[in-house]
Amino acid sequence: MKSTNPNAIEVTHVTKTFKIYYDKASTLKEHLLFWNRNKSEVFTALKDIQIEIKKGETVGLIGVNGSGKSTLLKLMTKIIYPNQGKIVTHGKLTSLLELGAGFHNDFTGRENIYFNAAIFGLTKQEIDKRINKIIEFSELGDFIDNPVRTYSSGMYMRLAFSIAINVDADILLIDEILAVGDQHFQEKCFQKLQELKQSDKTIVIVSHDLGNIENLCTRAIWIHEGTVKKDGKPKEVISEYLKKCG
Repeated sequence: MKSTNPNAIEVTHVTKTFKIYYDKASTLKEHLLFWNRNKSEVFTALKDIQIEIKKGETVGLIGVNGSGKSTLLKLMTKIIYPNQGKIVTHGKLTSLLELGAGFHNDFTGRENIYFNAAIFGLTKQEIDKRINKIIEFSELGDFIDNPVRTYSSGMYMRLAFSIAINVDADILLIDEILAVGDQHFQEKCFQKLQELKQSDKTIVIVSHDLGNIENLCTRAIWIHEGTVKKDGKPKEVISEYLKKCG
């Protein structure tokens, strides 16, 4: 039975902290000589975040480096978990968070398509039906049968993006990956995201390219020092952000 819940992602009072160590001894000698120098502090990356993202929305997360945008995206994809609160997603989810994450360097691009697509929940039969489409979009040609350790960062991005957009997920999470690669492929990716947007997929994208956020997104959320500073129409949120941080 299809869910009647209008939300794709629900972030409820989420707080995420990390313990950071300073002057940590790395050898036995340092432990003996500087036993009292190990210091640590708790860094709060996100503080009581409350967000609802509706199905079919294309949402851009903006903010300066270290504001908590990527942490929030990782929480949504369950790479990490909150210390407080909860995140619930409704629908099949795929993500592009770190370039080539999950790729096996000694295996070929073709073999990695099977590995990665399986992680996203596709069966071998489903991958068999889509593999030619994935390879064609990636534009890797004969390189698809070379080990991915021989790939450039742009080739990694092509393969990762091609897999992610062809698993037919309901929710797509993207973290700055579109900044990698040549202009032609960036435009191709942007066009594909526009198509996905028109097909009512839910897209959440972290990017410092405010032009892309304004052109692609239906909503923008400004994350500042771990809190939601402003949430609304992209043009208005970006304008406010640039006044304070531009």
